[in-house]
Amino acid sequence: MMGNSKPRIHYTKPSITELEVKYATDAARNGWGEHCYDYIRRFEEAFKQHLGVKYAIATSSCTGALHMGMAALDIGPGDEVIMADTNWIATAAPIVHLGAKPIFIDILPDSWCINPDLIEAAITPKTKAIVAVHLYGNLCDMDKLLAIGEKHGIPVIEDAAEAIGSIYHGKRAGSMGAFGSFSFHGTKTLTTGEGGIFVTNDDKLYETVLTLSNHGRARGQTKQFWADRVGFKYKMSNIQAAIGCGQIERIEELVSRKREILSCYKEQLASLPGIHLNPEQEKTVNGAWMPTFVFDEETGITREKLQSAFAEENVDARVFFWPLSSLDMFESVQSNINAWSIPGRSINLPSYHDMSLKDIERVVGVIRKPLSSRD
Repeated sequence: MMGNSKPRIHYTKPSITELEVKYATDAARNGWGEHCYDYIRRFEEAFKQHLGVKYAIATSSCTGALHMGMAALDIGPGDEVIMADTNWIATAAPIVHLGAKPIFIDILPDSWCINPDLIEAAITPKTKAIVAVHLYGNLCDMDKLLAIGEKHGIPVIEDAAEAIGSIYHGKRAGSMGAFGSFSFHGTKTLTTGEGGIFVTNDDKLYETVLTLSNHGRARGQTKQFWADRVGFKYKMSNIQAAIGCGQIERIEELVSRKREILSCYKEQLASLPGIHLNPEQEKTVNGAWMPTFVFDEETGITREKLQSAFAEENVDARVFFWPLSSLDMFESVQSNINAWSIPGRSINLPSYHDMSLKDIERVVGVIRKPLSSRD
């Protein structure tokens, strides 16, 4: 196909410089024996300072951070956890692994995050937590969520996997709930290849997760290889943390480039009718992890048409998350109108750090085409 002779535009790739390579090489050469945790501790310290929280535990994934945090909140068999229907399955998986049940509710039509006005009707005596997922860098309405949590005595968990760089009313995403979790997967703004982190300001919760994170060995336990409870093995490696140390030193640059790319898309698509991109509400900063646009239903433009148009132009584009309640392993909740309707008329746009203006213009050209060729 003629279109495929054009250079490929990937939807995402990390920004790795000589700094990360230098640290990773040092960790590979010297980070053993008594130095095997040096970069992990350094990364945790730097991340805490960036986020403005008391505690951080680097993990092998955001899923692991969620799993341990939820276990520390005693979420277990028979419990329910409220979350938005629009999410990657990684947020629901730990709930299921712990024997609890995710309760899926609808999203807001503009931010695509959990609709706080639907939460109270979903609360039952079995509700153990509410999960706020800051989707694609967009922010949940944390004031409303925290107020609901406080009123009912239910902790609010922040899944900020996609929201590094996002700020809500002066506080960084992930720093406001009972605990927060982040992902450093290779697709994320800050990467360690695979990896994540658990963060909290709660002393007791931190101690519990610290014990769980070390196979149930409590801090201060003097007997070697003595486990005080059954824990987990979700540690980040020292080499991964070394890459993270390089990335966190560059975090402002990494986030601001992501924001520039989203801004550029917004400028170039501003004149097109019936299109909505990641919002930035008053008193918030959108970390702009994944520029996403949604077409109004009236345009008649579908995900399938978009995928085919992007493939023709040799551009990678990700689909919007399917509603979790549409997956075979969960009960269908088709009353979640926005969660079920939006994925069919939306797409994630390429946004890697070294994208050129020409690349962005090529992507925008693909979007313009179906709008200008409508009957």
